[in-house]
Amino acid sequence: MEQDKEGHVEVRLAERPQGLVAFVTIRNERKLNTLNGALMAQFVTELAKLARQDRLRALVLAGAGDRAFIGGADIGEMAALAESHGARAFISQVQACCHALRAIPVPTIARIQGFAFGAGMEIAASCDLRIATQSARFGMPEVKLGIPSVVEAALLPMLIGWGRTRQLLLLGETLGAQQAHSWGFLESVVAPEELDERVEDWIGQILSSKPRAVRLQKQLIRSWEDLPLRAAVQAGIDAFAAAYETQEPREAMRDFLAAQAERKARLKEQSSANAQTDKLRD
Repeated sequence: MEQDKEGHVEVRLAERPQGLVAFVTIRNERKLNTLNGALMAQFVTELAKLARQDRLRALVLAGAGDRAFIGGADIGEMAALAESHGARAFISQVQACCHALRAIPVPTIARIQGFAFGAGMEIAASCDLRIATQSARFGMPEVKLGIPSVVEAALLPMLIGWGRTRQLLLLGETLGAQQAHSWGFLESVVAPEELDERVEDWIGQILSSKPRAVRLQKQLIRSWEDLPLRAAVQAGIDAFAAAYETQEPREAMRDFLAAQAERKARLKEQSSANAQTDKLRD
C-alpha cells in the first residue's frame, strides 16, 4: 500500500480512570522513521485532532522499532528540491509538525530509542519531557548536507545553552544519551527494558495532578519562553487567578486538608496508644 511505502502515523488512545492518554508512533521503520511530506501532513492532522480532545491528559511520542526515534527529514525529498520556494514549503512542514506538538495542551513525552537526528531532534525538543535509552544518539548534522539547522532548533539554547548549541550545530557532532542528559537535553536515561516503566511512571504522576491545573501550567511555561521577565511574572498571576474560575483548586485543597487532618488524628491516636502501653509496662 502507498501509505505503508511512505510510512504512517499510528494513534492509540488509552482509557485511564483519570482520562485519555495518547500514544503516537511514527511508523516508517525501514527508513529509520524519517519524515517525508505525506507523513508530516498526516502527523499534523492527527495531532490537531488530539489537541481538541477535552479528556486528553498526556501524549507519548515514539518511533517504530528500536533503531530510531525519528532519523530526520527525508533526504531524498530534500535533494529533489529545485528552488528556494520548494525548500521553504518543505521546511514549513517540519515546523508545522513541531508546532503541532507544542500546541498540544497537555504534557508531551518523547520516548526515544536509537537515532534522533535533525528534524528528529527538533521534534524531541518540541516535547515537554524527553526520556531515552542508553544507546540513543542525537545530532544536528544539517551543515554537512549543505543546509542550516532551523525551526525548533531555536529551542536548543534554552535547553542546553548557547555554547553547546553552537558546538552541536556548527560542528554537526553526534551526542550519546549520557552526554545529551548531562547537557540538559534529556530528563532521564534508562536501560531499554526500563523505558516503558519509566514512561508509565511519568504518566502516573501527570494523572495524579489536577487536569486543568496541568493545562494552565503548560500554557504558562510556553508563554514564559517568549516573554520578558516582568511580563512572565504577570502571566503567572493571570494563570493563578484563572485556576479559580472553576472549583478544581478549592476541591483539591479541601481534599488535601481533610487528608492532613486524618493523618494528624491517626498520629495522635497512635501516640496515645503508645503512651498507654508504656504506662502499663511501668
